[in-house]
Amino acid sequence: MPKKITIIGAGNVGATLTQRLAEKEWGDVVMVDVPQTQDMPAGKALDISQAGLVYGYDTRVTGTTEYGPTANSDIVVITAGIPRKPGMSRDDLLNTNAGIVKSVSEQVAKHSPNAVVIVVSNPLDAMAYVALKTTGFPRQRVLGMAGVLDSARMARFLAEALNVSVEDIQPTVLGGHGDTMVPLVRYTTVAGVPVTELLPKEKLDAIVQRTRDGGAEIVRLLKTGSAYYAPSASVVAMVESIVKDKKRILPCAAYLEGEYDSRGVFLGVPVKLGAKGVEEIVPLRLTAEEQSELKKSADSVKDLIETMRRSGVIG
Repeated sequence: MPKKITIIGAGNVGATLTQRLAEKEWGDVVMVDVPQTQDMPAGKALDISQAGLVYGYDTRVTGTTEYGPTANSDIVVITAGIPRKPGMSRDDLLNTNAGIVKSVSEQVAKHSPNAVVIVVSNPLDAMAYVALKTTGFPRQRVLGMAGVLDSARMARFLAEALNVSVEDIQPTVLGGHGDTMVPLVRYTTVAGVPVTELLPKEKLDAIVQRTRDGGAEIVRLLKTGSAYYAPSASVVAMVESIVKDKKRILPCAAYLEGEYDSRGVFLGVPVKLGAKGVEEIVPLRLTAEEQSELKKSADSVKDLIETMRRSGVIG
């Protein structure tokens, strides 16, 4: 029986993700957006469907402004929210997107109570928290797309610096999706060789900082939007591991209950991702400095949660 994958949000990330998933033929894909968009989701879905002959896929793609067609989805990806604009931090998005994600999550819980939920909306770690608390789902079935994207950015920068294939780089990035993320060069390798043996510290420090600024760099260049090609590709990697029960070890935003000395917060950590969602949080031995940086990242996410509580978005 084919899977059903729902994408909430038909903007650049949602539509690009819908196209990528249609080409994979892992199941039916439903793309939903707010009623104010009228027939736009249906138009994009029709356009994607009509590429089937050319690209060789038979995926059923539906575009809608109602949640009925999303019923009993196996996976729901939340991309809904206002985009990040030049000069806008992820924190600036907080209250508006929290309200949007809360409303969306209520519909997910109502129509697809057994789904695995992947949150893409920013600020990501805080939005994953809203989705978890609103749906009431177990923590294994709510996660955020962060580490896969951040690791992909780090890998691209390292590949350019070393003039090697990006496919041979195995990066490791922990922490919140933003300025306080913790790229771990000590756990990053190139074909098994520690990157610390291949590049000087000052070069690695520059790459770490560029990784942290990766989203903002693209926002500055685009001027009227934010990244969507790499984010959608990152979601595809996560969806594949869930649909095929591959149990890949991927860096994702997971809800921690004591792991990595953090509790009650979403943070990017390596997880085993399978059919049931997060099947295991993989521990890494951190230095005192790395643990301190991760705590700062966790504290930053907790501040966002507290801000949402004060504003009344969450209880």
